[in-house]
Amino acid sequence: MKRIGVLALQGAFIEHISMLNLLCVEAPEVRTPAQLHGLDGLIIPGGESTTIGKLAATYQLLAELQALAERGLPIWGTCAGMILMAKDIGPYEQPLLGLMDIKVARNAFGRQLDSFEAELIVPALDAIAKPQEKGKPFPGVFIRAPIIEGVGQGVEVLATLEDGTIVAARERNLLATAFHPELTVDNRFHRYFLAMAEG
Repeated sequence: MKRIGVLALQGAFIEHISMLNLLCVEAPEVRTPAQLHGLDGLIIPGGESTTIGKLAATYQLLAELQALAERGLPIWGTCAGMILMAKDIGPYEQPLLGLMDIKVARNAFGRQLDSFEAELIVPALDAIAKPQEKGKPFPGVFIRAPIIEGVGQGVEVLATLEDGTIVAARERNLLATAFHPELTVDNRFHRYFLAMAEG
């Protein structure tokens, strides 16, 4: 059985764990460096990126996560998790993992009241899709969401809004989504990440 850890310092980690459990995946909560051992992948959930970053620094997780990413551990950041994974978040000062060559704008759509849903075309999901799922839009749930303003060489854009705004990307073993797949009943993104963990 695959073991996909979920960083459980703050934010929407329970929803990821529930989704993984439905897929018959062991999903331990991760709060310390010792709990990173033996994982096949790690999800950094949405929440408050500054708080998650400060707690990760306090619990000495940042350097360990950077080393694991360098060694090829699949890591997926959703919403706040995507902010933490970015190398560039503009003028903000906060602890970052700085793993992905992406520039991210925090709270790009405004406040909680400006949350919305959008149907996203994500061709990469067809690789793990069942026949009836192929080509089906993915329900993107955006809550105080960031966006990707730019990507470096080697970064694959997976999804955009209709106006071209980038909201999902992959760089080798690293995955980032501005939206919350764990808040839907569609588990294709979690299955896609599991396929990454299987190599």
